[in-house]
Amino acid sequence: MQQTDIHQFLKQYFTANDCEISENHPGYFTVQLNVDMDKELMNRPFYWHYLEATGGEPNPMSITFITDPNVDPSEVKGERIHFGSPRLHQIFESTKKFGRFIRLYEQVHVQHNTALHPWLGLNVRISYQCDRKRDELLSLGLHLISGKIVEGFHEKAEQMTLSPGISDYCFTLSPLIKPQSGLFRLKQFVQHQIEQQDHMWAAEARERWNSDLALLDHFYEELDEKPESYLTEKTALQEQYEPNIHVGIVNGGLFYLSESTMQRL
Repeated sequence: MQQTDIHQFLKQYFTANDCEISENHPGYFTVQLNVDMDKELMNRPFYWHYLEATGGEPNPMSITFITDPNVDPSEVKGERIHFGSPRLHQIFESTKKFGRFIRLYEQVHVQHNTALHPWLGLNVRISYQCDRKRDELLSLGLHLISGKIVEGFHEKAEQMTLSPGISDYCFTLSPLIKPQSGLFRLKQFVQHQIEQQDHMWAAEARERWNSDLALLDHFYEELDEKPESYLTEKTALQEQYEPNIHVGIVNGGLFYLSESTMQRL
């Protein structure tokens, strides 16, 4: 998932949480928060405490998110949001809290018995961390019968009509791959994807680490016994520069899809 996909992800997040998208343009949109989302995201505890104590009329905030870095700030006033930004991290955490796992059925209009196939869908965040940080979103779907894995599953699911209730005349096929085994397969897939990436960023981080470590050693080189401050600073450099890759599930679910839809995935 690229930077441009943040726009669609955020729209879906706010729509799923009953917030109105009042304006939607390429590269930015404006959302009118409801009370729950204002409390969740805008960090105004004193305002809400005062309002609830006095019985005042709630006035949730409206906010414009700029998702395209090329949008002219003199023309659009809003909050720029990108991978690694604190706001996007906050929304990822909120997504975990409000909707970590769902079960949805494709809505089909048929007059005869129709099988729906089980899919395990996951949105995964991969964080590449050193003294710099880069986040990637990977959306995967696993067919729990054949084992087929589809990338960009989130975007494809958005084009479907899905509901928590199953349509008339439809029934679900039992998975041959249990969800727990499916998670393991997707974990292996993500690991393989990471291994195929160019990890020059890690080598460059170690070079910066070694450069700063050499300066630190030079500063203390005349001391036969290194003080505690030396060890503290050395540990701090390791924590700052040491390359790490963290993988976390943002959310996921079971999706039951018709065979005709599967052929288009």
